[in-house]
Amino acid sequence: MSLALRRLDSRGAGFAAALTQLLAYDAAVDDEVEASVAAILADVRRRGDAAVLEYTRRFDAVEAASLAALEVAPADLRAARDGLPAAQRSALESATARIRAFHERQLEVAGKSWSYRDADGSLLGQKVTPLDRVGIYVPGGKAAYPSSVLMSAVPARVAGVGEIIMVAPMPGGARNPLVLAAAAVAGVDRVLAIGGAQAIAALAYGTASIPAVHKITGPGNAYVASAKRRVFGTVGIDMIAGPSEILVLADGTTPPDWVAMDLFSQAEHDQLAQSILLCPDPAYLDRVAEAMERLLPAMPRRDVIRASLEGRGALVLTRSMEEACEISNRIAPEHLEVSARDPGRWEPLLRHAGAIFLGAFTSESLGDYCAGPNHVLPTAGTARFSSPLGVYDFQKRTSLIEVSAQGAAALGPVAMELARGEGLYAHAAAAEMRLAAPEKTPSQDRP
Repeated sequence: MSLALRRLDSRGAGFAAALTQLLAYDAAVDDEVEASVAAILADVRRRGDAAVLEYTRRFDAVEAASLAALEVAPADLRAARDGLPAAQRSALESATARIRAFHERQLEVAGKSWSYRDADGSLLGQKVTPLDRVGIYVPGGKAAYPSSVLMSAVPARVAGVGEIIMVAPMPGGARNPLVLAAAAVAGVDRVLAIGGAQAIAALAYGTASIPAVHKITGPGNAYVASAKRRVFGTVGIDMIAGPSEILVLADGTTPPDWVAMDLFSQAEHDQLAQSILLCPDPAYLDRVAEAMERLLPAMPRRDVIRASLEGRGALVLTRSMEEACEISNRIAPEHLEVSARDPGRWEPLLRHAGAIFLGAFTSESLGDYCAGPNHVLPTAGTARFSSPLGVYDFQKRTSLIEVSAQGAAALGPVAMELARGEGLYAHAAAAEMRLAAPEKTPSQDRP
């Protein structure tokens, strides 16, 4: 059966409307999911461990007398790491080293405290401190994702987070050794075999066995996303992620099979994933379409790929590469490949993307696993205002202000004027009291 892939032309009168329809993603909250999640969160908040155990029995078919029985011992994590085939362990450790090296650069550039003294002798600055405790959610219902462990745990560790608690559903009690090994390599402190909205509730509110965390990161299904949305404010979250996306800008110089497989790489995630190719060369679009037809039957997840491509994919003919860049900025994709002979020529024109992959050899899949930058990226156009997960997500910034007597005299009248304009007279009085104060306060004169 041939692949019914949508073809669009930017020259067409209805192109803008067709593109808008293509990008439309119904992120409306399902009422049934919301009601179920609300009940689970309230129950875990009220009954703690008992509720988590009940939902784990119901949803994951795992019987346990206590949460202690669902916690993976550190020795088991190390055993999983040590028991991996040599090639698998080497790949895991190599990916971890590259991810750590990239995130350590983030720490050097923007993760340090700083301060300065102005002309009045007042000290101003910013104190950067890591979060005390974070929770990382790792999906595990349909597949195992060791890469998701690394992408949350490594930057948290680099940031200096005090304790990392990982939760992951393990249906039927099956424990994936590669996921556990990833936790060991990345330095996760505790691993619990629980998932779903109940795991998010336990991390956010705390139970007798699980301390409340300060931030939760990591993707999950609709129930997990709904739970993260609801607990935001009690804890921080990274983002609410939608289906995966890839946009390829091609000038026609990359082998068509490579681009076809890159489009498949995101389509195989989910039927709602989106894969789009923009190119000014109609003959090249034909060659890529032929490659997709030829390569699809050999794909183990071909049914998912077909549904994704036919439902939300497209090959788009543009007037030029410049116009392709403009369209890309409108789409603001999660993953953006610039598959061109001179990618550096086009990169300055690209403003909105979760991650930009430059050149024909830079497949998006390398970024998913081992290039170094984080693969937790904004989706559904939120790259217009959001950023990838990074060290900065596991730190907080505190302003430092130490005003000298000279500074108080200079700043006081400004603060007084503005405070009185707002009708806040105690604010004004607090500043005024310090105008004629001596260099040392009375408390500083005490022995």
